[in-house]
Order: sequence, then C-alpha cells, then structure tokens
Amino acid sequence: MNGNNTQINIDALTPPMMAEKAEEVGISKANMNFWTLLTLSILAGAFIALGAVFCTTVTSGASGNIFFGLSKLLGGLAFCLGLILVIVAGAELFTGNNLIIMAFFSCNVTVRQLLRNWIIVYIGNFLGSILIAAIIIMCKRYEFCHGIIWLNALNIAHAKCGNPFLDMVARGIMCNALVCLAVWLCFGARSISDKILAIIFPITAFVAAGFEHCVANMYFIPVALFAKAQAPQCFWSYCGKTAADYPNLTWEQFFLTNLIPVTLGNIIGGVFLVGIFYWVAYRREGGFHIKF
Repeated sequence: MNGNNTQINIDALTPPMMAEKAEEVGISKANMNFWTLLTLSILAGAFIALGAVFCTTVTSGASGNIFFGLSKLLGGLAFCLGLILVIVAGAELFTGNNLIIMAFFSCNVTVRQLLRNWIIVYIGNFLGSILIAAIIIMCKRYEFCHGIIWLNALNIAHAKCGNPFLDMVARGIMCNALVCLAVWLCFGARSISDKILAIIFPITAFVAAGFEHCVANMYFIPVALFAKAQAPQCFWSYCGKTAADYPNLTWEQFFLTNLIPVTLGNIIGGVFLVGIFYWVAYRREGGFHIKF
C-alpha cells in the first residue's frame, strides 16, 4: 500500500486486459501527429537495422552443419536488440503496428487512419534502415577479419533474393505472427525486464527458423547491395569471390522477390494470425463494423 492507500499491482495483465490495452494503444497510434509518427518510425527502422548489424556480426565465420543451429540461435538472440529498442525506447514499427487492426475491428479506428499509419510507418522504417545501411558501409567493415562480415552480409542477402514468391509470403506470415506475439506479450508486462524477457523467445525463434521480416530486410539487402557495388578489390581478393557470384542481388530482385511478398506475408501473419484471433476471443461483443 502507498500513502494514498492505493494498492500497487505488479502481476502481469491477463489476456482480456491485454486485448483492451492493445486497442487503447492502437487508437493512440492511429491518432499520432505526422511528424511524431514519421520520426518514431525512422527510429524503429534504425533500431531494427542495429539488431541486424549485431546479428550479421555474431554469425560471421560460422560454417558447417555442426555450427548451423548454434549460429542461428546466436543470431536470433542478437537480433532481439532491435525490438527491445523499439518497445522499451519507444518507436513505431510497421509489423508491430499491424495489431492496430484490433482497434479497427472495434470501430475505434477508421480505414483512413489505419492506412495512414501503416504507410507513414512503412516509409519511415525504410528511411531509418537505409540510413543505418549507408553509415555501416562508411565504417569499412570489409577490413574486419579479412572481410568476413561483409561476406556474411552478402551471403545472407543473396539467399533472401532467390526464393519463389509464395515461399517468401509464407515466411513473412510466420515471422510476423511471432513478432506480433512478442508485442502482444509486452502488453501484459509491468516492467522493462518483463518486456525484454517477453521479446527474446519469439524473436529468437523467427530468426533462427529463417522466417522473413520486411523491415529487417530493408537493412539486410540494401547494405549488401551497397557492399557489392562499392567493395574494393582487396575485399574480393580476401574472400575469393567476385560480384558475379551474387547474380540475385539486385534492387529489382530485392523489391520483387523479397520486399513485396514478405510485406504481404507480414500483414497476413500479424493481422489474421494474431490481431483478429485475439479480437474474436476477447473484444467481439460489440460486433464488427468498418468505419471509413
């Protein structure tokens, strides 16, 4: 009890309370002013890119089947940095904002507000990711350990640009189901440590499983494209490769075979597998109405 005889509750929120909070957060996000929304979305893109930088660094040099699972686990744990920064420091991430659908289904957010938020945040995330990619290229990381980090970045990006459209949609669905579950768990958290623990396992799982996150790929692939275009001859000599060894790594392939299908999959995973399911479970009483 405090001095005002008000009971302090440190228990996690229950799922019905989490659903109510998700709607309240969705309404707040949908009504955020343009410049605040854009600024926070640029930050989110930068934060996710920092997680991707960490992931690329710690998985560099891991090769062979014996290290495959361990390197994926380590990369997933490192990538958690991105969403931890988004949730704890405060930023607007497109994939997490798919949960605004709960407020939309309860007629508290209009179609216009929903699309406005998603479009602004998506663009801002892209700008933040590209900014970090450009700065990382200026760091000349090809000099680290004879180019092993740049080589890993190239291999990761090239693998992301050579898969069928529907495969990438499916990977996007599974990815954002886990990301939105991480955000959902954070709605029940009472402290920063609660939020960090809630984030770690779902995010590590999606990275380790090889699922695809559109905002992460806004860093992973452009940084490799920059590296491919600007790598000095000494780098190619270090790694025994040439730019021709990465034929799928083009801007066209990035948009058409990765970013578009992954974004579609992320929306399906976040909206349908998490947002709508929990809305039906806990918030359907008022019925579903579309408000334009």
